[in-house]
Amino acid sequence: MMTFYFFEFIDIFLIELLLKTTDPSGIAPNFLKKNGCFCIFKWPYPSVSTEPKLQKTFFPFPQPSYSAAPAVETPNVSFRSKNPSDINILVVGSTGYIGRFVATELVKRGFSVIAIARERSGIRGSNSKEDTLQQLSGANVCFSDVTELSSLEKSVESLGVPIDVVVSCLASRNGGVKDSWKIDYEATKNSLVVGRKFGAAHFVLLSAICVQKPLLEFQRAKLKFEGDLMKEAEDDKGFTYSIVRPTAFFKSLAGQVELVKDGKPYVMFGDGKLCACKPISEEDLASFISDCVLSEDKINQVLPIGGPGKALTPLEQGEMLFKLAGKEAKFIKVPIQIMDFAIGFLDLLVKVFPSLEDAAEFGKIGRYYAAESMLVWDPEKGEYDAENTPSYGKDTLEEFFKRVLREGMAGQELGEQMIF
Repeated sequence: MMTFYFFEFIDIFLIELLLKTTDPSGIAPNFLKKNGCFCIFKWPYPSVSTEPKLQKTFFPFPQPSYSAAPAVETPNVSFRSKNPSDINILVVGSTGYIGRFVATELVKRGFSVIAIARERSGIRGSNSKEDTLQQLSGANVCFSDVTELSSLEKSVESLGVPIDVVVSCLASRNGGVKDSWKIDYEATKNSLVVGRKFGAAHFVLLSAICVQKPLLEFQRAKLKFEGDLMKEAEDDKGFTYSIVRPTAFFKSLAGQVELVKDGKPYVMFGDGKLCACKPISEEDLASFISDCVLSEDKINQVLPIGGPGKALTPLEQGEMLFKLAGKEAKFIKVPIQIMDFAIGFLDLLVKVFPSLEDAAEFGKIGRYYAAESMLVWDPEKGEYDAENTPSYGKDTLEEFFKRVLREGMAGQELGEQMIF
């Protein structure tokens, strides 16, 4: 999932060199190198309209052709009037971090869940088919490839049942340029096309709150699909959608728990107050997404959602961690400008070495999340609005930190996505 993440870079000697050049003390580069992480940023940002027009969204690759799904006859009785056990829900991205919890929650609520899964899932394909079947117990697991339209269509057709609702939890694994468009747009569009072909009347999309200010490829890809989904509903009044835009996830804020537990400094950018978020737990988010299946007040709505409590800055998160760990608070304040030169230099290198485009994109992602809050954006005031960012659920970041300090990060592995 791509909300509030920094990305891990291994063996990028160029970044280390640049850090040493801009920080002669060696404190920041040595600390970052020791912990296997580099974060690079770009400044200044291009100006972006706070009300992006979807039709002008940049699409860098040849747009895939999708065969139009045959017109689906709108049933006389809405699926919402059925018993949950009679409602067939196709879940794509079911083996992802949030997707697992969503599939499990839907099963608990008694829905008939069809979970589309890769044959090798999990971090770097660590889970086998048997592992997936165990994780998604209670769901009808269908192994298929969402990136191949024909493959997905054949797999769903072989089930021999109509689809009422599609729930998409698909997200790029790393935020790279090509992967973002392949997963956040193309694969998600495949699930819409196939779902519609087999009768789906509602689509629940897990998006991200950061698409409000689209400066990154994965944001543009998500936003483009949101536009396609809205148009589908405009063209067919019998079809509806719910777009869920969550804030930060708990696990994306847990990358420094072990460091603090070991008495090491907490790393933050600037004064630690550049951004804030209202993080939400995976269970609470899964519950909210599941609510969107039947709740009529969520029909054809874009739904930003955060967890309970006030918005927290990185400084406040660090102070909370030190207090819970019983350690003296120690911070490393990394000037955000240190990374600006590095990513600017990488942008120049990309022109000569195109293979570095993902490295440059990762830097932009890091820069974005170091400075942008995961809260509702108020276009009139030109600022983030914590008060108007909806809260949901009961799980707090403090309780999550307590549990991780006590039990470790089992089940919360960051994989290809890493935050300091």
